[in-house]
Amino acid sequence: DALPIFFTAVAVLAQTPYRAPRDPYGHPNLNGIWQAFDGPNWNLESHAAGMGAVSQLGAAMAIPPGLGVVEGGTIPYLPEALEKKKQNFANWLKLDPEIKCYMPGVPRATYSGHPFQIVQGKDTILLSYQFAGAVRQINMGAPKKAPIDQWMGWSNGRWEGETLVVDVTGMNSDTWFDRAGNHHSDALHVVERYTPRSADVLWYEATIEDPKTFSRPWNIGLPLY
Repeated sequence: DALPIFFTAVAVLAQTPYRAPRDPYGHPNLNGIWQAFDGPNWNLESHAAGMGAVSQLGAAMAIPPGLGVVEGGTIPYLPEALEKKKQNFANWLKLDPEIKCYMPGVPRATYSGHPFQIVQGKDTILLSYQFAGAVRQINMGAPKKAPIDQWMGWSNGRWEGETLVVDVTGMNSDTWFDRAGNHHSDALHVVERYTPRSADVLWYEATIEDPKTFSRPWNIGLPLY
């Protein structure tokens, strides 16, 4: 009879949500340096490996395979926007803003493969990214409207239990989501969710909405370590 009791206890523990240590203001402490594996930066959708150019040094920019991080598997493009995505991918070495070292935008900065740091304050949370020296300030007070469009957008945040929710608007149309040419317009609206799963893992989710580019909102999800 001890065996069923043991497995029941394990199941209960597995369902118990993680409660992060608190910062001085009583909120979940997300302070630290975080990083995603760079698979989503190649392509948010599921993709096979691809050949790169061949030189004396071997294969350059060969594409590793990836399972994808898009909920449902496929980004719901409008027809014209899908054609633009295909053209972007065909010319990505010339067109990708990452190649030009432009700031990566949101959400790409999170999973670019480069680390970033979260620094929590009472009324503001700072996100500092290694790539291109990009930074974001998340306003944790009363929401404020974006004054202008900019590379990293305008971020208003709030806490929902253990989750930091960030509403991002005011982004320009010059960033991509990945190296596969997935793109957006200046109507992009992103809602991010950062949820601690353990002392070493954050679960990152983003809901992406852009009526000029997509037929409906869509979601991505991936771990940060």
